[in-house]
Amino acid sequence: MGDDHDEGERAPSLSMNRGGVALMSTSHLVNDFYQGVVPALLPFLAAERHYSYAAIAGLTLAATLISSVAQPVFGVLGDRRPRRWLIGAGMLTAGVGLALVGLAHSYPLTWILIAISGFGIAAFHPEAARAARLAGGPSNRAMSIFALGGNGGYALGSLVATPVFLLLGVRGTPLLLIPAAVMATILALRLRRVLDGRSGRRRAAAMPTGRDDWPEFVKLIVVVVIRSILFLGITSFIGLYFIRELHTSESVGGAALTVFLVTGAAGTLLGGWVADRSNRLMSIQAGFVLTVPALAGLVFTRSWPATLAFVALTGIALYLPFAVFIMLGQDYLPNRIGTASGVTVGLGVSVGGLFSPLLGTFADHTSLRVMFTALIVLPVLGLALTWFMRDPSGPGTRARPRSGRPVPRA
Repeated sequence: MGDDHDEGERAPSLSMNRGGVALMSTSHLVNDFYQGVVPALLPFLAAERHYSYAAIAGLTLAATLISSVAQPVFGVLGDRRPRRWLIGAGMLTAGVGLALVGLAHSYPLTWILIAISGFGIAAFHPEAARAARLAGGPSNRAMSIFALGGNGGYALGSLVATPVFLLLGVRGTPLLLIPAAVMATILALRLRRVLDGRSGRRRAAAMPTGRDDWPEFVKLIVVVVIRSILFLGITSFIGLYFIRELHTSESVGGAALTVFLVTGAAGTLLGGWVADRSNRLMSIQAGFVLTVPALAGLVFTRSWPATLAFVALTGIALYLPFAVFIMLGQDYLPNRIGTASGVTVGLGVSVGGLFSPLLGTFADHTSLRVMFTALIVLPVLGLALTWFMRDPSGPGTRARPRSGRPVPRA
């Protein structure tokens, strides 16, 4: 290692920095909490301020598309010079933006504030994914724990925000700033020490090395988009499918979405475990293979309890490769960790989201059952594409610690 490292740091360990992984996963939970608040907020905005469906769709666009497109930009900036302070600042911006929505009364200002919140969420992700990789090293399980934090935060946002809005209405949004304020304070006090150690010097870590492989990265993004179309198609329409095709109550329809997201959390952890014990491509392929019978069962069963079981299997299957996508992207572009993280987390999701209106139009002209049947083609296509990809770490190998060059400070 360089001369600026003490003797204890010259023999780097590839063990997981559990404190660092826990801190980054918790901060991911708080950050993505604000993504989950927006869907819960929209019905109350529509009711109190009499917004049209088009206006509500515009707010959804402000929250998602701007955030997703901005994430790769923040990734590129981070690759030029790491900006670790964006982890706390981005999260706090996300909280402030949504907190002020209840105090704004014009639609344009509401739109801008929700866009600012999405912008903060975008600023958080690339640097947070870089820090999670630094803490977890080559462990896919560590990255799956980081990803699980985001999944949990999204689900928690709706669960926490809805009672607040039922009690106080939209004017209760300032209360939602509390999680971001607390977590940003913790990060300001603890982040550097937890990630870098008592000395404040960067710990040796198993970060990817080598040349950037753009052709493989492009293949990965195509697979990410396919998974995104599946994911957003299911989350957008699974509740309606239970209500209109299986003739259940609205509560059962809502429960179906909850089951999908909760079992997805288990799938995220399982995907990291599979990747660590075989290879990353095996985890992605297993997810697509399981998705085919899961979707088929969802479509062809007529009993809603049985269909709910297939929803659970679909959640596990679709989330299996979630964290692996981030790890593979970083390994394909080892010199552009921020860019890889921003694109895999952000841009791939937004491109997939552009297909949701097309799926809705297709369902309007046929039925939700036909639309879900058509989705079965996508995991087959994704599985076929993975056979043309390679795992840069190779079977049974691990990433090597970086050495011989200083690491710029955030």
